[in-house]
Amino acid sequence: MTAQSRSPSGYATWRLIAEELRREIVGGARAPGAKLPPEAELAERFGVHRNTVRQAVSALAAEHLVVSRRGSGTYVAEHTVLVHRIGARTRLSDSLGSRGDASRRLLASAVEPEPPAEVTERLSLGGGAGLRLETASSVDGLPISRGTHWFAADRVPGLAERFSDTGSITAALRAVGIDDYVRAATTVGARHATVAEAADLSLTAGSVVLVTRSLDTLMDGTPLQLGITRFVAARVELDVGHPDLELDGPA
Repeated sequence: MTAQSRSPSGYATWRLIAEELRREIVGGARAPGAKLPPEAELAERFGVHRNTVRQAVSALAAEHLVVSRRGSGTYVAEHTVLVHRIGARTRLSDSLGSRGDASRRLLASAVEPEPPAEVTERLSLGGGAGLRLETASSVDGLPISRGTHWFAADRVPGLAERFSDTGSITAALRAVGIDDYVRAATTVGARHATVAEAADLSLTAGSVVLVTRSLDTLMDGTPLQLGITRFVAARVELDVGHPDLELDGPA
């Protein structure tokens, strides 16, 4: 990759360099404990000034992917990538497992009398109010996702309070009388985090998030939840399963 101070698209070159190094680290090409090449070597590789490389490495340090050791250099930090499986019964709580250092919390909730058109259509609200939950998940003290969850308000009374108590959408739904549900559809995309998302997820400007948009239904096909989740790409991998092969599995 050869780059100047700004790419033809107008995107800052240090961000492009940070993305390439991030892919190498997360993909395993640079293992934890490995030393990054010196700034001068990286500057030559990418065809930029050392200050541009320094910005890129600083961004990786802010994401806890590298650590600088005074007088020694910069090394790939120990990091764990969470694998979140997306299938017929997708549950983030299952992916988090029994980690004592994993947590989910409610940031905000509101009953919206006039939810967005997409929510009204996909949840078949028919003019009814929508319940919106804003959640955040962390592992090892680092944020991994920021979620927006929509429900028909009259179908899940008390759900926000139950989520606050349990830290689990599935457990909260069971507490309000919904014992099982399945994933009907999921789309996955990637983009750069917005300013607000970067702040919520402790990311530097230009960091990449994986965005899932999903629809869950009750067992009879009634729409239950429309979810939009932003995962930190450097901290989460999405394993997309085969829903049709899983519907006979345990709830």
